[in-house]
Amino acid sequence: MTAPTADTAGHRQPFRTNWGGRLAYVALVAYVIYAGSHLGFSWDRFVSGIGNGGHFVARMFPPAWDRWGLLADGMIESLQIAILASFFGVLLSLPVGLLAARNLMPVWVTWPARGIIALCRSFHPIIIAILFVKAVGFGALAGVLALIVGSIGFVGKLFAESIEEISLKQVEAVRATGASFSGVLIMAVQPQVLPRFIGFATYQLDSNLRNSTMVGIVGGGGIGATLFTAYQRFDFDFVLSILIVTVAMIMAAEVLSGWIRKTFQ
Repeated sequence: MTAPTADTAGHRQPFRTNWGGRLAYVALVAYVIYAGSHLGFSWDRFVSGIGNGGHFVARMFPPAWDRWGLLADGMIESLQIAILASFFGVLLSLPVGLLAARNLMPVWVTWPARGIIALCRSFHPIIIAILFVKAVGFGALAGVLALIVGSIGFVGKLFAESIEEISLKQVEAVRATGASFSGVLIMAVQPQVLPRFIGFATYQLDSNLRNSTMVGIVGGGGIGATLFTAYQRFDFDFVLSILIVTVAMIMAAEVLSGWIRKTFQ
């Protein structure tokens, strides 16, 4: 008796219809429409907003460059905040991320470490900056502390995941030589995670440069405080100058971080 052919076995669909996925897309679109209708979105507001935005941008030109001293002081302070927060944040992320790695640490160690990371990631840097402003007062210290917390949440999580993705064969080989735990970390773990860790650190520096402007708006020091003061005084031409210099600083940091990644990875 011969096996049934494709014709006798019946027609088979090469690609089955994913009704679950289609229903999920329909539900997503329906929820977007529902949420938009309950948040006060309207075409009239959008059109009027374009006109108001154009009028606001027109008041920014030409940019004012007559307050270079105030602008330079704010940018230098923002740069210092970002560098200090990145240095201490990354430094503290190393032990936290290591303790959170489930392939190297027992469960009773990883859970508290992951809880710290989750707590640091739960709040936006602006909210954390507000808390530190209330605790230590206005100034750069509040901004640095807020960005350190954010750095621990971001870099610690990525560092822990990088350690969990390493090859355990090298770890077992180093352990077989009788090396201590620190020796295992230096000889087996560090070579596998160092390139990625450099990338995490440089990206966090970029992020802290941007966030240093935001935390300054709520009293965390830096150029954000100067920007907020200029906006309150309706000095929109000076606001544009601050924005131009901020964008230039971020672009320069992006070029520098790219060079660092190419050099050390």
